[in-house]
Amino acid sequence: MEEFEVSESANKTKTIYISTVFGIAMVLLMIGLLGLILVHANNLSRYVKENIVLNIFVDDAAHETDVRQLQTQLESNPAVKQAIYVSKELAARNLQKDLGEDFVKFLGYNPLSQSLDVYLNADYANNAKITKFKDQLLKNPLVKEVKYQQSLVDQMNANLTSITLVILAFTGIFVVVSVALINNTIRLAIYSQRFLIKSMQLVGATKGFIRKPFLLYGLWHGLLGGLIAVIILVGTLYLANVEIPDLVILQNRTEFGIVFLGVIGLGIFISAFSTYLAVNKFLRLKIYDLYR
Repeated sequence: MEEFEVSESANKTKTIYISTVFGIAMVLLMIGLLGLILVHANNLSRYVKENIVLNIFVDDAAHETDVRQLQTQLESNPAVKQAIYVSKELAARNLQKDLGEDFVKFLGYNPLSQSLDVYLNADYANNAKITKFKDQLLKNPLVKEVKYQQSLVDQMNANLTSITLVILAFTGIFVVVSVALINNTIRLAIYSQRFLIKSMQLVGATKGFIRKPFLLYGLWHGLLGGLIAVIILVGTLYLANVEIPDLVILQNRTEFGIVFLGVIGLGIFISAFSTYLAVNKFLRLKIYDLYR
């Protein structure tokens, strides 16, 4: 009979620990998903900004070697990600594709100018910095005109900033809620061991001695919960890439690694800290308070 009670108690403890680990894992999974959404949103913002093109039209009398030299100068500028030379012939071919007819043959000559398509780094893709960059370009005697979609840049930056702030706010709120959920899950698990904690205290065990095994379990549960969450996140990313192959351009393994390590680290920290607080609570309680 006594062996049955011991076995039943052990099974109950295992069930509690398993449910604790999976409870932690599910909460960390949601935090990880929000982290991945934030990473994708940030990379999408960068991708969009770095695909804004400035069309730099040069003087008709400029030689190609001079334009190529200007291209080299631009590519050495920290604001510029890429500068592409567009010859008169290439510009004509591109326009013919857009129009669907040979306008050069109709006009009898090519009216287009050679130009440079300049793509800026994301940190410089706002109207204030673009205007400053444009003014510097126009001082060059080779540059005849600089064109870009100013209203589109303003609208894009405003929308991307709003989206990022909403995601950050939602992530912050969810992290707070997640910490509370994990803390409550662990407190319930420790609650089932309250009599064991008090028994150890009554036979003379020190607080540090009593805490140690619980803290080790807390660290282990946080690690397991984090690993389970990361495995599910990796599977989710794989399925997302299969369904939406274009997501690859927004992904960075280093950033994903930081998110995964953050999820595991957060799980370990919250679990250990919550365990410490819960054990201390029951160490302070009187025997008659354990039955309340």
